[in-house]
Amino acid sequence: MGVTATVPGAGAGTGGSVLAVDAGNSKTDVAVVAGDGSVLATARGGGFQPPLVGVRQAVDVLADAVDRAFAAAGVTGVGHVSACLANADLPVEEEQLAAALHARAWGTTVEVRNDTFAILRAGVEEPRGVAVVCGAGINCVGMRPDGRVARFPALGRLSGDWGGGSGLAEEALWHAARAEDGRGPATGLARALPAHFGLSTMYALIEALHLGHVEEVRRHELTPVLFATAAAGDPVARALVDRLAEEIVAMVVVALTRIDLLGEETPVLLGGGVLAARHPQLDTRVRELLAERAPKAVPRVVTVRPVLGAALLGLDHEGAPAGAQARVREFYESA
Repeated sequence: MGVTATVPGAGAGTGGSVLAVDAGNSKTDVAVVAGDGSVLATARGGGFQPPLVGVRQAVDVLADAVDRAFAAAGVTGVGHVSACLANADLPVEEEQLAAALHARAWGTTVEVRNDTFAILRAGVEEPRGVAVVCGAGINCVGMRPDGRVARFPALGRLSGDWGGGSGLAEEALWHAARAEDGRGPATGLARALPAHFGLSTMYALIEALHLGHVEEVRRHELTPVLFATAAAGDPVARALVDRLAEEIVAMVVVALTRIDLLGEETPVLLGGGVLAARHPQLDTRVRELLAERAPKAVPRVVTVRPVLGAALLGLDHEGAPAGAQARVREFYESA
């Protein structure tokens, strides 16, 4: 399921307690959880981006939040570190990150998983189901209580992926550019995208992006513009939304098949900013396609903080009783 490391002597006297970490590209949430499920302290930090800044500096960002949470909880270590991390896309990356967290000696044991597992575990009462996260990128995982998992490399086009907020923004720009110069069909995106930045033409927007007058990081702002244009009936924009629904359901069906759950009633958790927004066209189309291709899937949007999932996975590892699971879930679901 993930990669576990053991730190001899770390977290002495803290058996059953958990440091839960959910680290995404834009922010990090951590929680110190007692063995009975009581949340002793929480903290929030910056984004976790080892591909951009290196593993050491990325873990330093985690360390700032962990140090604050430990200080608030009055502890110096825990029994187990359950870390669900963005950019832990391959087993070799999980191993590298587990070693880096191991070196910080925050807990006796450390388990690192991709952050999509946090969404999945947050949405189910037992570690069983499939989750799709559609935020900046797109990913899907599945798990069963017996330890079997299904996952994808989730490295973008290199690994066959399509979609996510960043991918949708790129597709919208491509179609809008071709509409304006006549190479493609007309679309309202050609007006809506530049208008979002106070510009009048796609040429002006292309120039602004190329020269850095509009920062690269602002491209993600175009994803809601795409959905608004689709909601207004634009055929090109609507086709992109429908394609995203196809991609989401294709991943779900493959994951369910890999772990032999396609024929059983199974929760399918939908998370990440794009799916949590519940855009009517996307939400409806995903549910329609699931009804056709995975009729026993039970889709549900997850909006609770994913650090809950990291905490539950940590308590699973520690063999915590059901009451502890319920207590930490109540903390986050009532927040």
